[in-house]
Amino acid sequence: MDTSNLIQSILIYALPVLFAITVHEAAHGYAALHFGDDTAYKLGRITLNPIRHIDPVGTILIPLMLLFSTSGAFMFGYAKPVPVRFGNLNNPKRDMVWVALAGPASNLAQAFFWGVLLIVLHAAGVNEPFFIKMCQGGVLVNVIMFVLNLFPLPPLDGGRILVGLLPYRQAALVARIEPWGFFIVLGLLFLGIISTFWMQPLMALTFGLLDLVLTPFTWLLR
Repeated sequence: MDTSNLIQSILIYALPVLFAITVHEAAHGYAALHFGDDTAYKLGRITLNPIRHIDPVGTILIPLMLLFSTSGAFMFGYAKPVPVRFGNLNNPKRDMVWVALAGPASNLAQAFFWGVLLIVLHAAGVNEPFFIKMCQGGVLVNVIMFVLNLFPLPPLDGGRILVGLLPYRQAALVARIEPWGFFIVLGLLFLGIISTFWMQPLMALTFGLLDLVLTPFTWLLR
């Protein structure tokens, strides 16, 4: 992939990625506030301003380095996590599940939104490749974030959901993994294990679900 194509890819994915990470993190904050923890609210993190959620290294530097070094074949990044004090929640163990689930759920909702927008553009006769690819990119980015974040290993949301669902003894054992969880996830990603055994099957299921839910909109806008 040459430089011009890389720049075009960056422009196409920039807006969907910013929306994806911003709404994801804000959703965690809104859920935490709803269930009794106002830490994110007091720190001004319950906002749709992407600047508040951008991590200079994880959101900008690492994705760009990977994008250029792999010629667009692989990209990974992360946002600044919204702080949540689970002990402040009304029912910490139960509410942890809902707070963790709020982020991936927001990505599924955004994938649906970008899918509807793509259908509307086609129905309106808009064939501009840039906008079509942006909508397709919006669906893809959010499906990836939805599925990856549900991987059951802390500090990913799926790991926190697992901790909230397990009995206390087993939950404590899983929670101990969190300090090393990020590096374990990175290793599993580079080895292709998460991609083969988690991402690909669940992404196929998610795309199938989106196709099913979006079908009525396709019929209505013909």
